[in-house]
Amino acid sequence: MELRPILSTLRRHQTTSWLLILQIALTCAIVCNALFMIGHRLQHMHMSSGIDEHALVQIQLAEIAPTPDIYARAREDLAVLRQVPGVQAVALTNFLPMEGRGSNSNLKLDPAQRERTVTAGSYFGEDLPQTMGARLVAGRYLAPDEFVNADVVVKGLAKGDTKGLPAVTVITQALADRLWPGQNPLGKTIYLTDQLGVRVVGVLADLVRGNAYNDATAHYSFILPIFMGAGKDWSYVIRTRPQDRESVLKAAVAALKKADPKRVVTQQRTYDELREKFFADDRAMAGILVGVIVALLTVTTLGIVGLASFWVGQRRRSIGVRRALGATRGDILRYFQTENFLLVSFGIVLGMLLAYGINVFLMMHYELPRLPGIYFLVGALALWAIGQLAVLGPALRASHVPPVAATRSA
Repeated sequence: MELRPILSTLRRHQTTSWLLILQIALTCAIVCNALFMIGHRLQHMHMSSGIDEHALVQIQLAEIAPTPDIYARAREDLAVLRQVPGVQAVALTNFLPMEGRGSNSNLKLDPAQRERTVTAGSYFGEDLPQTMGARLVAGRYLAPDEFVNADVVVKGLAKGDTKGLPAVTVITQALADRLWPGQNPLGKTIYLTDQLGVRVVGVLADLVRGNAYNDATAHYSFILPIFMGAGKDWSYVIRTRPQDRESVLKAAVAALKKADPKRVVTQQRTYDELREKFFADDRAMAGILVGVIVALLTVTTLGIVGLASFWVGQRRRSIGVRRALGATRGDILRYFQTENFLLVSFGIVLGMLLAYGINVFLMMHYELPRLPGIYFLVGALALWAIGQLAVLGPALRASHVPPVAATRSA
């Protein structure tokens, strides 16, 4: 088909043509980035925590009155929980993976470094990886005699005296690869402060941070041999069989209340519920972006249908002339489809440039990765398909204009 008549017609309708092109460009730019953000959120939501999620429950307590010995109380609670039928293991921890909060530490490979090497999430708690089901891939777990009470650590750091403080740690494979690429991390030392260094004795396959919002650093975490006493900010994590979680959680709460009725249970949930809450915002964002995409595509489709219908009405006589000169219905149909394809293509080219600019802005201000080229292709194909479907109705009406329309006044 000759493109010259189509381009000539579009030049005579520059204002309406450019309005449609700009609408398509804006839709293309937003759709490409929205699809990418949806994919990024979905990928984030499928992040592995590195633990046996379906076997865990969490309980948090708050004391009405101060406890004289928080460490003795914690030991008593752990002993009570181990007696609950169905409990396979129990630990007291500062955080759980994906809990939405966490403790972060700046790590150095040399105490003389002025800048940190990396920031990683720190976990405390006896038997913590064993209870959570984190898999050990090298070395060993932390031994009971290596643990130090939290107040001893605080006092030692305040005085600058590291004697009797934690001397070993277990880290994740991701953190080991970041600190010592291609090397065996066992036996190496990382520094939490200029004075306090801990030696790596074990490596876990994975254990994501409590505030695992950044995919690039979510798997950088380590466990220190620090024992916390009972407190409102600490959690008891219990491992059981997946099918027994609800009954074990109920029995565990009852056992703790029986041991001391003067306490309030501030949190009781399965780990699945914890994970569900952590990704609630991601699901909401994905839903909103889907709505934006549907709305934009709908408005663009209606714009194409409206403009094509308007042009068919305006060109009814010229269509009749073409029919009288021998143009078939198929020729008229292809004319409008080609015209629409050109308009959409111009809009897509402009939209891709705009999409790239938006992505650069998001990279600079919201730490989003670079927009992969596949999303440009997906956006282009979607708009081409929508454009052809949208113009099909008006084009079919144009193809049914009879040759006698050439003899009628416009």
